[in-house]
Amino acid sequence: MNSQIPGPVLDVQDLVTEYPGRGWRARPFRVLHGVSLTVAPGETMGLVGESGSGKTTMGRAVLGLAPVTGGRILFEGDDISAASRRERRLLSRRMQVVFQDPYTSLNPAMNIEEILTEPLLVQGESKSDARRRITELLDRVHLPADSRTRLAREFSGGQRQRVAIARALALQPRLIVCDEPVSALDLSTQARILDLFLELQEASEVAYLFISHDLDVVRHVSHRVAVMYHGNIVEYGEAEQVTTAPTDPYTRKLLLASPVANPVEQRQRRAERIRLTTS
Repeated sequence: MNSQIPGPVLDVQDLVTEYPGRGWRARPFRVLHGVSLTVAPGETMGLVGESGSGKTTMGRAVLGLAPVTGGRILFEGDDISAASRRERRLLSRRMQVVFQDPYTSLNPAMNIEEILTEPLLVQGESKSDARRRITELLDRVHLPADSRTRLAREFSGGQRQRVAIARALALQPRLIVCDEPVSALDLSTQARILDLFLELQEASEVAYLFISHDLDVVRHVSHRVAVMYHGNIVEYGEAEQVTTAPTDPYTRKLLLASPVANPVEQRQRRAERIRLTTS
């Protein structure tokens, strides 16, 4: 992939995030150490790293769910680093999120129509317009029209994630933060959901900040990739280069951790990863 669209929809500049330390006079715990990245309109920026790398904290900071201790977050040119609750509600029309777990991200007491209608009604849409929009959304994520009357628990994990994606698309946002959106799914379902993300992006030109621990996943969907390690970005570039010929040792270890079908190659990868870890 190659995105040539200028002017970032998201511009993260020297972002620092700290949490209070535990105990009296404990020093703050710094999670992000001045990280920067941009996401262009219609582009997918893959943010990859192991658990504890800081990737999810960055996504949460963009969404206003983690503190911004230093630096700035610009969204379509506006500084949202310290946006108020009211400003965040207004932002929700232009910025949405798809969470990791489709089993807990949907209200079990609501049917699909209610889940998809809720953000539209909050933003002032009429009930009739909202119903028309729901029909369109279900078609776009390849769910049957009769899904609207069913509860989330009646769907498989992949179908629930399609509902979550439809909810994120309801307000026609400019950016969707995707926080490990396929990690709770089996491999075949992962592939179908990733293809759906690509299809929807091509149709709507929405931008994604796509967060994952899996380098193979971000390779499939991303234009550019940023690799995080201990709260820092250690490699940043075009997806093809970062995911096939990385220069940083940590990125090489992530690449070698991806499973392959050939047992001989898998053994070689494991041995090389151990060598990099111990060297």
